[in-house]
Amino acid sequence: MQKPKQIGIVIVETNKNKLDEMSETGNHQGIIAIVPPFEYVEVEDILEYAKEKNEDPFIIILDGIEDVHNLGSIIRTAETAGVHGIIIPKRRAVAVNATTVKTSAGAVEHMKIARVNNINETINNLKKQGIWICGTDMATKNFYYNQDYNMPIAIVIGSEGKGMSRLTKENCDFLVKIPMKGKINSLNASVSAGIVIYEVVKNRNLLQK
Repeated sequence: MQKPKQIGIVIVETNKNKLDEMSETGNHQGIIAIVPPFEYVEVEDILEYAKEKNEDPFIIILDGIEDVHNLGSIIRTAETAGVHGIIIPKRRAVAVNATTVKTSAGAVEHMKIARVNNINETINNLKKQGIWICGTDMATKNFYYNQDYNMPIAIVIGSEGKGMSRLTKENCDFLVKIPMKGKINSLNASVSAGIVIYEVVKNRNLLQK
């Protein structure tokens, strides 16, 4: 195994107070790594990656996710499911940070994430390239398990409190919902994302058999 210095890692010893100041969570366990900022990609890079794999694009669009833990969990699920990339807005939403990296269990390093100025402009550009936009919304009558996903597709997950914005909802080609049987009428955003993401996986796997 190579030593840290051999691969360009500089180690600096300091005291606990300094580590406490540097730590975002306070749970540094005696060591902190300082790394370059996360490198976002362009939406075109995500589409090119799908093309390289000879697969229909499978994209997740996050419309205003505000909780870094939800973002990390969605990234983790998306990576395990073979999603080609995730699109997030630059404004009024969380970005990838240290907590996201930790929550994703390292999946951030393997997922292409694009950060765009305008979600709806991006959606319209994707539609022009033959990608269908599926939104998740409780107001629709269409249950997620009744939908065909065997197409180039982007799944839109709305924010934790408000869901998708009105304009984003209008720009979707179709909407799906998850049935609610209990007294609580909503799910955590990362849980909702996981359910729909793996329905797409199941749908596509059935086609391949």
